[in-house]
Amino acid sequence: MQIGQAAKASGISAKMIRHYEAIGLLPAAGRRASGYRDYSDTELHKLQFIRRARDLGFSIERIRLLLKLWSDRNRSSKEVKALALAHVAELQEKVKHLREMSDVLSRLADACDGDGRPNCPIIRGLEGGGLEGGELERGSERPMDGVSCCATPETGTQAQPSTT
Repeated sequence: MQIGQAAKASGISAKMIRHYEAIGLLPAAGRRASGYRDYSDTELHKLQFIRRARDLGFSIERIRLLLKLWSDRNRSSKEVKALALAHVAELQEKVKHLREMSDVLSRLADACDGDGRPNCPIIRGLEGGGLEGGELERGSERPMDGVSCCATPETGTQAQPSTT
């Protein structure tokens, strides 16, 4: 089958198929007399394997290892499991980081009245005024206390906008 057909059947764009060939993840397809690439069912199966692995977030290098293990009928499932568990640990770390980012951004958004005034804790936080290393200022339950028109945690009353 030609590259367009292989792309459609695998869910991988023709451009990415060519890239995978260029980096050696996929062997270069045979050529027809017309010069067009010709993909076999085996190559299509590899493309589908690559697609599923990419969908799960595996890196190109890990996919390279998985393809090697997949083609080795004497492989140890212990190696495959170790790769999968290492990837799970990385995904869990990414999820943790994404949750932390979401929490900080939610706190910034909660601190903003979203009215027509120019003082904005979100902008202030992004410019470094309310975040310290990606976290809220120490000792502050809310970002940018006293900077915007938001309630302060100490009093629960509306603070006046900062004139700075």
